[in-house]
Amino acid sequence: MLYSMVSENANSLLALGGILFAFAATIFATGRLGQYLPKDAGREYAHDGKLSAGKPRGAGIIFVLAFAVAAFLFVPVKAETEIYLILTVVSMMTGFLDDASEKPWGEAKKGFLDLCVAVLVAATYLKYNPNTIELALFHVQLEIPRILFAVLIVILVWGSVNVTNCADGVDGLSGTLAMITLTTIYVLIRTLERGTDFAYVILLFVVCILGYLWYNANPSRLMMGDAGSRAMGLFISIAILKTGSPLLYIPVAMVLMLDGGLGLVKLSLIRLFKIHIMNHIRTPLHDHVRKIWGWSNTQTVFRFAIIQIILSIAVVYGIIV
Repeated sequence: MLYSMVSENANSLLALGGILFAFAATIFATGRLGQYLPKDAGREYAHDGKLSAGKPRGAGIIFVLAFAVAAFLFVPVKAETEIYLILTVVSMMTGFLDDASEKPWGEAKKGFLDLCVAVLVAATYLKYNPNTIELALFHVQLEIPRILFAVLIVILVWGSVNVTNCADGVDGLSGTLAMITLTTIYVLIRTLERGTDFAYVILLFVVCILGYLWYNANPSRLMMGDAGSRAMGLFISIAILKTGSPLLYIPVAMVLMLDGGLGLVKLSLIRLFKIHIMNHIRTPLHDHVRKIWGWSNTQTVFRFAIIQIILSIAVVYGIIV
């Protein structure tokens, strides 16, 4: 009994140490290394995009590597988790190489790389987890054929990476939304009692995002770039898979989906079907509310965050009752 209590206390202290290490490492490394990141050229197509010209971008390489180091040091060794960590770093590196490139990578190249990572996530998940999902709000379990489940996982991962990437464009916005979404997923994992071995990994990622937001709050000193947004999108998709209820991605990442996803839908409708029914909506939505509705950057971040928090509270309550 005494040994058990000592062991639990030691584990708690180790977990606390990991969280403090992850946050401190992100803060320290970002402050020291941020100046060496590639500089943003400004985006003419984005509202107030030129204001970002000259700022360091690609800071995702710092907080994602800080997260990876903290996870490898403080998370018990488990092959599945380690594969996810490696894939998160890979996704970050593809984004960073694009951030550092003088000529932006084309959509086809980035889409293919995202697809490769998504396939590896699907293969890893199905190797270590059953091919069942739970409709958590209805407490119903469904078994899905493994091939179909793999295809659905690829769609989830690819979509999450790209909507999160498209939602990055206002100081502090995508990081704040990702933090809210991941914190909600952490609560869901504890509530549903599935994937609990991954819960602590989620907390480490959240505190690393917080370390980045220390410098990215409006007016920002640097930007995460594709290195951060693509890694966040990938990690969110992995985290929601570990709940065993991947359909919960829709409500817990709703604002990210609408902000970044409507632009993808609009572009697809135009390119594939020559449909222009969304021409009155400026995408991403954070550009629409600033340009058309006159919201400030701070109002955009706070209001989008408030909407997502309300949705997250409703989802958690719906599952508990």
